[in-house]
Amino acid sequence: MNRVDPSPRRTDGRAYPAWSVGIYAGASLQTLAPHAEARNPGLTWHQVTDVPAAFVADPFLFREGDRWWMFVEVMNAETGRGEIALARSRDGVEWSYEGVVLREPFHLSYPYVFASDGNHYMVPETLGAGAVRLYAGDPFPTKWRYVRDLIPGAYADPSLFESDGRWWLLGCGNPSGHDMLNLFSAPTLEGGWREHPIRPLIENDNRRARPAGRVTISDGRPIRFAQNCRPQYGTSVRAFLLSELSPTAYAERELGSDPILGPGHEPWNRLGMHHLDPQRIQDGSWLACVDGCAPRAP
Repeated sequence: MNRVDPSPRRTDGRAYPAWSVGIYAGASLQTLAPHAEARNPGLTWHQVTDVPAAFVADPFLFREGDRWWMFVEVMNAETGRGEIALARSRDGVEWSYEGVVLREPFHLSYPYVFASDGNHYMVPETLGAGAVRLYAGDPFPTKWRYVRDLIPGAYADPSLFESDGRWWLLGCGNPSGHDMLNLFSAPTLEGGWREHPIRPLIENDNRRARPAGRVTISDGRPIRFAQNCRPQYGTSVRAFLLSELSPTAYAERELGSDPILGPGHEPWNRLGMHHLDPQRIQDGSWLACVDGCAPRAP
C-alpha cells in the first residue's frame, strides 16, 4: 500500500512528520524485527482522542507483572507543543490509548520512565524549561509531579541509567544540530550531578551523538542507542556498547557494522526510525517499542 497520510498542519501550513509507534521482537538486540503478532503501527495519531494530535513518537515501556504501560510524546497540533500520553497493554503487543498524563507550558517529549527504590520516575525532554527535569509518578501511571531540576541547560533526549553504584545521564547538548553528546554522573538520583571531564564525549557528528532510547544493560554492560541523522534527522538507530565507564574515563564500540533499526518497507516506517526501548521478557528474548516515520501529503 502506498497511501500517504494527511494530518493536522503547522501554523505555516507545512505537514508535521508522520511518526507512529510499532512493536518489534527478537532473540537478541541485533535481530530485532517487526513482532509477528503485532499490527504495526500499533499506536498512531488517529487513536489519540483527547487532543488534536499530529503524531505520536518516542515510546518508552514500563512493566509490572502482567501489566504493560507505554508513555509517548503526543504532538498537540493546536498548541504546537508535545505532551506526554499513556497507553496500556496486557501482552505488550496490542495497545489501547488512555490519554495525556503530563503537560507543561513548554514542549515535552522523550518520556524516559524508570523505577528506583520503589518509586516511579520520568525524565522527559524539557528544553523549554532550561534544565533536565525529574518527575515522580503521583500516583503512577496517570499523574506526574515535578520533583526538581537535575542539570541546568538544554539537553535533548536525556537518558538515565545506573551502573557500578552511580547514576549516569547522556544528553545531546546541541539539540538543533543533533551532533553533540554529553555525559553527566551523580552518586544519587536527585543530587550531585556533574559533567564528565571528557566534554563533550562526541561533537560534530550527527551520525552517532543524539540519544535514541533507553540505555540497556546486557551481560552487565550498558548499551546506548544513537540516532543516525544522515542524510536527515531520524534516519536510523545505531547501538554502542560502553566498554569503559568511570568518573574519569569513557570508551565505546559499535555493535555490528549496520544500524540496529532503519527505514522499512511498510509505509509507517519508510522514511526512517529514530527510537528504541527494548525490554527482556521471560524467555530471554526481547520485546521493544520503536517509532517510524511515514510519507505524508505535501
